[in-house]
Amino acid sequence: MSKSNPILSASLPSIEAYRQAIEQSSQAVVQWLQQPEMYQGKTIAELRECITLDFTVQGLGNQAAIARAVEYFLKDSLSVHHPQCVAHLHCPSLVVSQAAEVMINATNQSMDSWDQSPSATLIEIKLIEWLRAQVGYPSGDAGVFTSGGTQSNLTGLMLARDAFFARQGHAVQQDGLVGYLSKIKVLCSENAHFSVRKNMALLGLGYQSVTLVKTDQFARMDLNDLTEKVAQAKAKDEQILVIVATAGTTDAGAIDPLRAIATLAAQHQIWVHVDAAWGGALLLSEKYRDYLDGIESADSITLDFHKQFFQPISCSAFLLKETRHYELMRYQAAYLNSEFDEAQGVPNLVAKSLQTTRRFDALKLWMGLEALGQKQYAEIIDYGITLAQQVARYIADQSSLALMIQPQLASVLFRYCPPTLAASGDTAVALLNQRIGDALLASGRANVGVTEFNGVTCLKMTLLNPTVRLEDIKALLALVVDTAEQLLAA
Repeated sequence: MSKSNPILSASLPSIEAYRQAIEQSSQAVVQWLQQPEMYQGKTIAELRECITLDFTVQGLGNQAAIARAVEYFLKDSLSVHHPQCVAHLHCPSLVVSQAAEVMINATNQSMDSWDQSPSATLIEIKLIEWLRAQVGYPSGDAGVFTSGGTQSNLTGLMLARDAFFARQGHAVQQDGLVGYLSKIKVLCSENAHFSVRKNMALLGLGYQSVTLVKTDQFARMDLNDLTEKVAQAKAKDEQILVIVATAGTTDAGAIDPLRAIATLAAQHQIWVHVDAAWGGALLLSEKYRDYLDGIESADSITLDFHKQFFQPISCSAFLLKETRHYELMRYQAAYLNSEFDEAQGVPNLVAKSLQTTRRFDALKLWMGLEALGQKQYAEIIDYGITLAQQVARYIADQSSLALMIQPQLASVLFRYCPPTLAASGDTAVALLNQRIGDALLASGRANVGVTEFNGVTCLKMTLLNPTVRLEDIKALLALVVDTAEQLLAA
């Protein structure tokens, strides 16, 4: 084992092996970044056929293993930095955050106890304090970094559930769920993230607990329907566990009226969780910060930094307004967060997290903020929203394209629908738009999202890349039209 130095350590041979492995990998990444194609266009069948495992008795060695990863993974990876890769909430990443990943991976700190991650623990705590200040929360450190929006939403829904039962004198953590569970409801908009239903199933209340609130013409939660749903629940002797407001729906980027929702919820003592996995980036905005008016009234908040904060996956956070609610999920283990440590003021983050072993993802955001500064960060966040507005105006002038809704964040929903095709019926138009998206990805030229808006199949561009210009999007739209015409001609 000493000859091959497979373990990263302080020995000179290990350090040299690490240097060579990182250099070989980074050189391969540099070459990949310069590939002209967005994707090489291999089909599922082709990838399944060519990807093989080669686990030999003796092992291939670092160099050969890296070379195989380059051949079978890297070369066939989607280039999220490519100007025509716009399908999803999937961003290119900051250069400095790639440097952070090197340090995170090499040090391999685990965030579940202070003695495993001393400086990392304090950096995360300070960053949570800073994020709370951006939201407008009281000073404190109630919050934690998570694996993503789904986990943050799960934490908020779980604490809302347990706070609901605690008000009735019942401890879910100790005794489980009791009572007429079918009478307990969660309200969210019909455009809320699918993780609301998924998480309510995980929490033992099922899909049936989720009541969908209608949306207005801007895809935001309709306040009149929300008020009516609250009244209906009361009339049926149902109890509302939580209202989930969305700040940035996945497709339209819609932001629910946060302050009005919080005001209504306060009148009925209902927990408000804001899923700001996307729209939370506006906390740093100079132009659009007011879109988040009222977010400080929420009981808990989801933030994602691997969207419009341009961080590598994964990098997210959960914020809790009142520290006392963390007692609802508190658990102590002598080997992680003992009573002795707590009495000595040792900060152990495991009591705030659904995870135990956890990466130091906060380093990426911290280094990004320090490297760019708040002004430059604000500029690249605002740029995507402004670009989406420009693209929408351009689409509105194209006879063969139809804009589905005015952009609110950095996404544009549209479809190919020339007047000559409209008479064919919506089913034919829907199928054509699906085929356009599929054909572009299969060609490797572009990745445009296919989704539904108000039941209508359409295409989606999510403009999270601050290096993309309006001319790049015009070229992409021309490619959409050209692909459509080829499909129709065939």
